[in-house]
Amino acid sequence: MSKKPRKLGKKNKDFTAQIFKILSKEPNKSFNYKQIAAVLELTDTKSRNEIIRDLKILKAQDKIHETEIGKYQMVSKAEYYEGTIDMTSRKTGYFICDELEEDVFIPFINLNHALDNDKVKAYIYNRRSSRRPEAEVLEILERAKTEFVGVIDIQKNFAFVTTANAKMYTDIFIPKNKIGDAEHGDVVLVKMEDWPKKADSPFGSVIKVLGKPGEHNTEIHAILAEYGLPYDFPIEVEAYANKIDTSVTEEEIAKRRDMRKTLTFTIDPKDAKDFDDALSFEKLDNGNYEIGIHIADVSHYLQEGTILDDEAYKRATSVYLVDRVVPMLPEVLSNDACSLNPHEDKFTFSAVFEVSPKAEVINQWFGRTVIYSDQRFAYEEAQYIIETKKDVIPAEISLTGKDYKVDENVVEATLKLDELAKILRQKRMANGAISFDKVEVKFNLNEQAEPVGVFFKISKDANHLIEEFMLLANRKVAEFIGKQKKTFVYRIHDEPNEDKLINLQTVISKFGYKINFKSKQDISKSLNNLLNEVNGKKEQNLVDTLTIRSMSKAVYSTENIGHYGLAFDYYSHFTSPIRRYPDVMVHRLLQYYLDGGKSVSAEVYEEKCAHSSDMENLAAQAERDSIKYMQVKYMQDHKDQEFLGVISGVTEWGIYVEIIENKCEGMVRIREIREDYYVFDEKQYALVGEVSKSILQLGDEVYVKVKNADLVKKQLDFHFIRRKE
Repeated sequence: MSKKPRKLGKKNKDFTAQIFKILSKEPNKSFNYKQIAAVLELTDTKSRNEIIRDLKILKAQDKIHETEIGKYQMVSKAEYYEGTIDMTSRKTGYFICDELEEDVFIPFINLNHALDNDKVKAYIYNRRSSRRPEAEVLEILERAKTEFVGVIDIQKNFAFVTTANAKMYTDIFIPKNKIGDAEHGDVVLVKMEDWPKKADSPFGSVIKVLGKPGEHNTEIHAILAEYGLPYDFPIEVEAYANKIDTSVTEEEIAKRRDMRKTLTFTIDPKDAKDFDDALSFEKLDNGNYEIGIHIADVSHYLQEGTILDDEAYKRATSVYLVDRVVPMLPEVLSNDACSLNPHEDKFTFSAVFEVSPKAEVINQWFGRTVIYSDQRFAYEEAQYIIETKKDVIPAEISLTGKDYKVDENVVEATLKLDELAKILRQKRMANGAISFDKVEVKFNLNEQAEPVGVFFKISKDANHLIEEFMLLANRKVAEFIGKQKKTFVYRIHDEPNEDKLINLQTVISKFGYKINFKSKQDISKSLNNLLNEVNGKKEQNLVDTLTIRSMSKAVYSTENIGHYGLAFDYYSHFTSPIRRYPDVMVHRLLQYYLDGGKSVSAEVYEEKCAHSSDMENLAAQAERDSIKYMQVKYMQDHKDQEFLGVISGVTEWGIYVEIIENKCEGMVRIREIREDYYVFDEKQYALVGEVSKSILQLGDEVYVKVKNADLVKKQLDFHFIRRKE
């Protein structure tokens, strides 16, 4: 169906937003209609009359007041604020501002072209009356994004691009000369260039054609483009990286602590391409152990002020999509020079601890080292040693596909490290740490990157072993600098918001669980009990997800408030500089302070921390989208199959169902449930049948079938078959 070009004008002009802008810029000054018309460069009588009319309307709404006859001023400076927009999927939004206790509703008519996450100046009215307060956007201070992914609809003289993002309430108008090579129906990346005051849609241009909808590469590239994430390195950055001298020279070794004779090994996923951490182990004569946590010395190669460093900072993180990794650093560094491959000398930055048999840290040392890894383990191989205490790895587990014997010193080290890790973990839990072992959904992909199976990744002892020693290094590095009161990059995690915990309580009470709100310690204890109790139950994924959502977000900051989830007073990220830029900053700062440097500017680093947190957030959203995309793709091939699922959400328009065997989630519309006429009961968070009074609520098990799998929107719709008896 062809679209008509948008009307670009209205019969009556509305000058309220412009009047507001003029008055808010000089809140102590009064203006008459002539002065406002002069600022707006309007000379015709019709426009002046409209300004007079709008001034009267604003006065009647108590948004401005008349200081003397015909002269107007802002009501009060305190009525307008700066903040951000949070759009809903219903074309309305909320204004979020730190100065206001609650988010303020914005009707569509008051958005004045503001989009999701834009930074705006807004006016709040009805604040003192009993009606709910509302906001009106006066000015867009900063666009959150100007590039959007969507499908192009090409007409005779123009085109429109419609996005799949539910929060993007407008399409984008593309003039004929800015369509580029796009063909009708292509997925494209467009740049929003202008949004004339009187136009319904913003104007833009096509900057990249991503391909045809539904094609695998198109959709993966669309996910990256949607979040402004790159999928290749600029040629000049690759060229620069390829020229770096990555040789391990005697001259450089002489500047470092040489630990090549100490027993050292890596434990990583079997498909890992880069190994950024290794553990060394040595028994000391006094009965203690020397344990080294050795991290790839990325900052040795990644020099500040180079184009390579600029690119790494811009990316700030590697992005892990279902079928590929978009690395922070080019391959020559990530998979080669910085990767701690077995049987090679490597430069590392290390945290070395003398640890007692009770896992107490007696001494610590931080600095640059050179190591030689004696063994590479996959998690499964290390797990086999921990479980069986045997030194022969069977072929079905082995990385080589054959049986092989492990050196007895490596077996002994693995078992002792596991024992110490368990004590460290126990102490952490006793201090109030929260154990999030959320089940991760993974896909078996064929040659064409099509999902042919789903499996779940579960953390076992070998994973926990590595995790505990990485946590130890991160904590001790942060504590070492933190106690010197010098500017540093911390990983902080605030206490959970009580309102969110109360909402969580409402949901989990349906399954018979509860949270103890008595004290901070009681809250974390009951959250751990909850996560423990749901383990292996049908509602596990739902409860895990909701519990994580009730937590604050961990972020990077120079202001240390500790880490609630880990129950640490000091915490940082030191252990993954190949894939996280904050770790690179931590290495640089640590070395600078070890060399006796004075405290650096907190302001400069706070800005870098904010950027790193933002990029981490975008990467996490892209990763989630790629999983959703794969789940929809997987379900497309299982349309005839009946699945047992658990109700994971209830709304006025239907229920969300998560399939137990593969964690794919989809929606059943309320009108599709034919066994009765169901209505939404907000109090019970359930659908109730008008005739039978039967209830469909969170946690109920139901059988469903795929009705529709939309790859572009990454959405599944289900047919409701029946409830499980």
